[in-house]
Parts: sequence; structure tokens; C-alpha cells
Amino acid sequence: MKSWNSRSLALTGVFAALYAVGVVALAPISFQIFQVRIADALLPVTMLFGWPAVLGVTLGCAAANVYGGLGIIDIVFGSLANLAACTLGGWVGKRSLAAGSALITVVVTLVVGSYLALLFGFPLYVGWAGIGLGSLISINLVGLPLTYALARRLGMRFKF
Repeated sequence: MKSWNSRSLALTGVFAALYAVGVVALAPISFQIFQVRIADALLPVTMLFGWPAVLGVTLGCAAANVYGGLGIIDIVFGSLANLAACTLGGWVGKRSLAAGSALITVVVTLVVGSYLALLFGFPLYVGWAGIGLGSLISINLVGLPLTYALARRLGMRFKF
């Protein structure tokens, strides 16, 4: 990892704010067992901006989940899901952006779907279905085209 500078810190803040505001502004569809977190469209974008963006969506998730009211489990494990998903997705995304995005979807679905199913008292497959469908929409149908467009528009290469 390169040394941190003011640009890295600013990127972290921007991604944290975008993620948190995106989740809170769309709270009715962001906090249930069946959810579409439109802010998750930022997760594949982290493959372009690297660690500052990964840390930003992790911190933004923690802040948004404090607002969500599901408690410490949601705050900790939701944030760790974003951290793990974006880190793994970034490594895979070096070779294939689509594969990296798919891996991000799988990690978020398994982690968040599992603990939300337990919190809400549903079978695991219900949690996985609810989070998986929403993640497929936000990460792959919104976030992946956004990532391609940003890469093309800004002439960017992947950072991982």
C-alpha cells in the first residue's frame, strides 16, 4: 500500500459520506431482510480507487448501520462484509472486473444474509435470497456499469 496523503484521506471521506448518505436517504429499502442498498453500487467502484475507497465504504457502512438501529452486530459485521468483499473483489478484479463484482456480491450476500436471517429469525436461505437479490441489483446492475463508465471516462486502471 502506498503512503497516505491528503488525496487518499479525502477519497476515504468522500466514499464514507456517499455510502452513509446513500443508505440513510433510502432507509426504507436499506435495512430489512429484503433490501436493495443502492449505495452498494459504490462497492465495485472501489476496484478503481483502491484502499481509500475500501476504507471509505467500510466506515460509511458503520455510520449508516448506527442509524439503522439493528445494533452492534449489524454495525460490525456489515462493515466487515464491505471490507472483506471489496478487498477480495479488488484482487480478483485485476483480471476481470465482472468476476470481482460477482465476488463482492457473494461475500455481501453470505455475510449480511446470514446475520440478518439470525437477527430477524428467518432461515438462512431467506436471508441469502433477500440480500442476494438486492446485491445483484445494486452491485452488478448499477455498480458494475458505473465502474466501467468511470474507468472509461477517467482513463483509470484498477488499483489492487
